[in-house]
Amino acid sequence: MRAMVLDNPRQPLQLRDVPRPTLGAGQLLVRVSSCAVCRTDLHVVDGELPDPKLPLIPGHQIVGRVEEIGKGVEEFSVRDRVGIPWLGWTDGECAYCRSNRENLCDNARFTGYTIDGGYAEFTVADARFCFRLPDRYNDVEAAPLLCAGLLGYRSLRKTGEAHRLGIYGFGNAARLIAQVAFYQGRELFAFTRPGDKASQEAAKKLGAKWAGGSDEIPPERLDAAIVFAPVGPLVPAALRALAKGGIVVCGGIHMSDIPSFPYAALWGERAICSVANLTRRDGEEFLEIAPRVPVQTETETFLLEDTNIALDRFRAGELNGTAVLLMSSA
Repeated sequence: MRAMVLDNPRQPLQLRDVPRPTLGAGQLLVRVSSCAVCRTDLHVVDGELPDPKLPLIPGHQIVGRVEEIGKGVEEFSVRDRVGIPWLGWTDGECAYCRSNRENLCDNARFTGYTIDGGYAEFTVADARFCFRLPDRYNDVEAAPLLCAGLLGYRSLRKTGEAHRLGIYGFGNAARLIAQVAFYQGRELFAFTRPGDKASQEAAKKLGAKWAGGSDEIPPERLDAAIVFAPVGPLVPAALRALAKGGIVVCGGIHMSDIPSFPYAALWGERAICSVANLTRRDGEEFLEIAPRVPVQTETETFLLEDTNIALDRFRAGELNGTAVLLMSSA
C-alpha cells in the first residue's frame, strides 16, 4: 500500500510503498478513504510531542470501510463504514479504565502517534475504539468530526452548564463545537489573534454574540472559556474574563508554557482544567448530536501524495477549512 511516512520529526513525510498492516485479534483492517489533518499531527511531525513511534504513519481522523475482521469482533461487518479517532487502545484493566476514565489510561496507545494512523491506503484499528458514522455525512465531511469534533465536544462537556462561553482560538474545533453550543442555547464570545478582523467577522456570522482579540475583555463576564489555541499565555487572559466560579478548559493535547499570574485571577473559585484525549462515550454522544444540529464541516481536499503541502499550508494558516487527505482521486 501507499503511505506517507515520518522517519524523523521536523522532516517532510515520505511517500512510500509499505506492506499492508497485519490484522490481529479484536482488530479491523480498514481501507482508508479519507483522513483529516489535525493540529496534533503538526505537533507530532514538528517534534513538539515527545517519543512518537518511528517510523510512523500519522493521522487520526480516519474514515474508511472494513476490509477484514479479526477474531472475536462481532459488532462490525465487512464493508461497514467506520471512523477511527485519536484514542486507539486502552488496557481496560487499570483504575482509570475501570472507573469510566479510559482517556486517562497510563498504557493508552494513540492513533498516528504511538500506533500507525491513516495517512495510508489501509490501517488496522482496535474494533472497540471504532465508531459508526452518521449517514448524513460523506467521507470527507465526516473526517473532521473525529478529532476537532470529538475533542471539542469533550471540552464543551467540561464547561458544564455554562451559558456565556468564551472560545480562544477560532479554528476548526471552535467552529464545529460553536454550532453545538448554539444548538444548546449558549451565548458565544469568540477570541482571535489581535487584529484578525476576518476571523472575528466569521465568528459573528456563525452566531457569536461578541468577537474580539484575545487581548480584550468581553463586555460580559464569562461562565466558562475553552482555549483551543496552543498558547499558554491565553490561560491567564481567559481567567481574567471569567465570572466567579467559572472554569477555563484547555482543549489541546499540547500547549506552550503557562506564565505565572496573580492569585487574584484564580480566586473566587475559578478553575483551570485540561482535556486529555477522549472517551468512547464522548464519541457516541457527539456523533449522535452532530446530525441533529446539524454540525457543518468546512474542508479542503488534498491527495495523499500532497500531504506535505497540506501540512505546510496548515502551519502558515492558509487553509480554507480542515485539510482532508484522499487516498484516491476517484
